[in-house]
Amino acid sequence: MAKLIDGKAISLAVKDEIKAKTEELAAKGISVTLAVILVGEDPASQVYVKNKKKACEYCGIRSLSYELPADTTEEKLLDLIKELNDRDDVNGILVQLPLPDGINEDRVLDEISPLKDVDGFHPVNVGKLSIGKKGYVSCTPAGVIQLLKRSGIEISGKECVVVGRSNIVGKPMAMLLLRENGTVTVTHSRTADLREVTKRADILVVAIGKPRFIDASYVKDGAVVIDVGIHRGEDGKLCGDVDFDSVEPVASAITPVPGGVGPMTIAMLMYNCLSSVCD
Repeated sequence: MAKLIDGKAISLAVKDEIKAKTEELAAKGISVTLAVILVGEDPASQVYVKNKKKACEYCGIRSLSYELPADTTEEKLLDLIKELNDRDDVNGILVQLPLPDGINEDRVLDEISPLKDVDGFHPVNVGKLSIGKKGYVSCTPAGVIQLLKRSGIEISGKECVVVGRSNIVGKPMAMLLLRENGTVTVTHSRTADLREVTKRADILVVAIGKPRFIDASYVKDGAVVIDVGIHRGEDGKLCGDVDFDSVEPVASAITPVPGGVGPMTIAMLMYNCLSSVCD
C-alpha cells in the first residue's frame, strides 16, 4: 500500500514556519502585504481568494482585497496594477485567474512588477527559473518540490516524468525537477505511446487536466505519483487526474485529491510573499 503524502500537514508546517518569521519581522516593525485582485464573480475564484485571505491571516501577512465587477475594463485593471506596483507598502500582487472575456490575460500579468509577482508568472521570473537564477517560482510546482523533499523522497538521479506542458504547472515543474538533478521527460497530448513513457518514471507528476486519466497501467511498480489535477466528478466528489483507487496499490507514495498538492499551492504563495521581504 502506498504512503499517502499529506499536503494538509506539510502545508501547515510551511505556514507555521512563515508565521514564526512574520512575527520576528513584526517585532522589528516590518510587515508583509499581499494585494489580491478579483475581477468578476466566478464562484471557484471567489473560493480561492477567500482561502488565500485566510492563509494570509494565519501567517501574519496583511492582505488587501480588490474585488472588481465583471465589466471592469482592461485599462482600469492595468491602472490598478500600476498603482500597486508603485506602493512601497505592497510586497506582492496577485491577479486571480481566469479573467473575464475581453481582458488580455498576458498583458495583465506582464504589467505586474517582477519584484511583486508572487505567482511567478511574469516572463522575467520564468526566465530566471529557466537559467537557474533566483526569482519567484510558480506556486504549484514549488509546492510539489516541497511535498517530495519533506516526505523524504530523493529527486536527484531519478527518472521524472511530467504529464502536461502548461506554463503554470508542466513547464516550471520540469525546470524545478531539473534543478534538483532529476532526469526529466515532459509529455503532452502529442506524445507517442504515453503509457510507455510514464511507466519509466520513478516520480510521475500528472497535470493533464483530465479526471482519473492515469490508471495503474501508466505507472511503474513503486513509483511516486503526484496528482496536480482537481475536478468534481459526476458523483459530486472531488477527484484528480489520477485514478487513485487503481494507482494507489501500485505506487510507493501518492498524493490524494483533495488534501495533496492543493494546500501546498497557497502555502507557497505565502512563502513567496515572505521572500519578497526577506530576500
